[in-house]
Amino acid sequence: MGGMTQRDIYAAMRETVVDALRAVVADLPDEIIARIEVTPPRDPSHGDMATNAALVAAKAARQPPAKLAAITVEQLQRAPNIVEASVAGPGFINLNLDANAFRSLLPGILRAAEAYGDSAIGNGTRVNVEYVSANPTGPMHIGHCRGAVVGDALANLLIKAGYDVTKEYYINDAGGQVTALAWAAYWRYLQAIGTTLEESDFSDEVPGGLQYRGEYLIPIGERLAEQYGASLSQPGGGIAAPDVWLDIVRDFTIGAMMQEIREDLHLLGVDQDVFSSERAMVESGAVDAAVEWLQTQALIYQGVLDPPKGKTPDDWEPRPQTLFRSTQFGDDVDRPLRKSDGSNTYFANDIAYHADKLNRGYDVLIDILGADHGGYVKRMTAAVKALSGNRNAAFEAVLCQMVRVVRGGQPIRMSKRAGTYVTLRDLLDEVGRDAVRFTMLTRKADAQMEFDLDQVVAQTRDNPVFYVQYAHARCRSVLRAAAEMFDPDQVAPSALAEEPLDSLTAEAELALARRLAQWPRTVEAAAQAREPHRIAFFLYDLAADFHMLWNRGKDDATLRFLLPDRPVETLARLALVTATAMVVRSGLAVMGVEPVEEMR
Repeated sequence: MGGMTQRDIYAAMRETVVDALRAVVADLPDEIIARIEVTPPRDPSHGDMATNAALVAAKAARQPPAKLAAITVEQLQRAPNIVEASVAGPGFINLNLDANAFRSLLPGILRAAEAYGDSAIGNGTRVNVEYVSANPTGPMHIGHCRGAVVGDALANLLIKAGYDVTKEYYINDAGGQVTALAWAAYWRYLQAIGTTLEESDFSDEVPGGLQYRGEYLIPIGERLAEQYGASLSQPGGGIAAPDVWLDIVRDFTIGAMMQEIREDLHLLGVDQDVFSSERAMVESGAVDAAVEWLQTQALIYQGVLDPPKGKTPDDWEPRPQTLFRSTQFGDDVDRPLRKSDGSNTYFANDIAYHADKLNRGYDVLIDILGADHGGYVKRMTAAVKALSGNRNAAFEAVLCQMVRVVRGGQPIRMSKRAGTYVTLRDLLDEVGRDAVRFTMLTRKADAQMEFDLDQVVAQTRDNPVFYVQYAHARCRSVLRAAAEMFDPDQVAPSALAEEPLDSLTAEAELALARRLAQWPRTVEAAAQAREPHRIAFFLYDLAADFHMLWNRGKDDATLRFLLPDRPVETLARLALVTATAMVVRSGLAVMGVEPVEEMR
């Protein structure tokens, strides 16, 4: 096969399968070839690999899938490294490989170290991953946490897969919510200068009363008092007219909240490249410019929308609005960009922001959104299609469900400081960054999640954070002990890459080698699917394979990693252990989790 020492054994075997299929079916169309896959079988007893080649090519070959599979199997059985090829089910082909096919990957892993699994599949495509983007109206909470981890891990994953990635935060600092924040901070400021006003005293000034009441605004009020004294209040300490203080308090408060948000994100291991301001964009005229550009493309018109679902014509007052022809690009209805009073909608601002990202040269725009934004995806996809023109830039959304934090099976008490929710800082203080990040990636982003504070600190197999970290710690303990048995140069990865590996024959050893072989295709598949949770799943399975081998060594002394009287076998096993530790570190790096040297 020649390519079996490549980093991706599955890609190499796919080439072999395609060559075998072409030998029996001439002139296969490229679109058929593109659909051929070689994957691990769901049931390991079926073999080392499986391919759908005969199934996808049967129609073009004008043969039943099972018959085409049988002919292709005859070709495959002549290929190097294939011990057995057989037809399964309606036309799948199962493959068993020579053990050396997997052993021979270890030197490449040892030489590449954590770069094993790096891919060029992204081909330098410029991707903007925008995540968190919380309104700067309060501390980061558990809901923001999941999107932050998913977005950051996805960005890391795409980088490993060869994409050119920018991590971005969009500051929602325009609109009514930041005005409401300013009023709440102003109340805390007035308290700090000694005014005895209660929330109810603001009812005439703020329709509906003060919206943000958490204690997190108390220190901001105190800092405003330190900097401005009583100059932002009426003489005697009363509520001054907004034109005296609103801009000052709003900007000061947004700045303070964003500083806190950045600090919280940093504690979570999230450091974004770009922070974009909605208000700066609005004030620059970018929103009007985007709407005017769409107008030049005949994509804007004045119209009246039908009543939304659930409203009868009697409940609905039709008003002429400025509408975007989003149905022309696959949306369900056309979307308003300006209200009947002439003010811009939130969607108009979002269009301008995504136009700005396209103007910065990104080919793919990925937004990490809360599950409640599901209805937003079609309209934004339509807008990006319209804005990108012939460039064919793509908009994608990853939806994250909310997280429920429990202890002892019960939801935990809300944060007093935040007022209404569990803050990210609370969670990090409780269990630490690595446990938070790993746990957030143990479910697909759009699946419901329960964050069990008892489980994430439990030292059991049921806790994937512990289980994977423990595997790495065990690898490191073996290598520390080996350093006392051998000269350091003998156990360096570069030296182990030159050692003979024929003695790796035990099934548990080969199972671990097979798992390591899956890492490059896991990276590519997870990146293409935009599913970083697949990395957590892979690491858990890899840890399980390693722990199984460790336990076999406890039961059978001949399978121990370190055999003082058998240096050849020991060095081969150290090559396997070192490669395993490297792949665990490679996966944890994508997840933003630090590997541990020993468990305490």
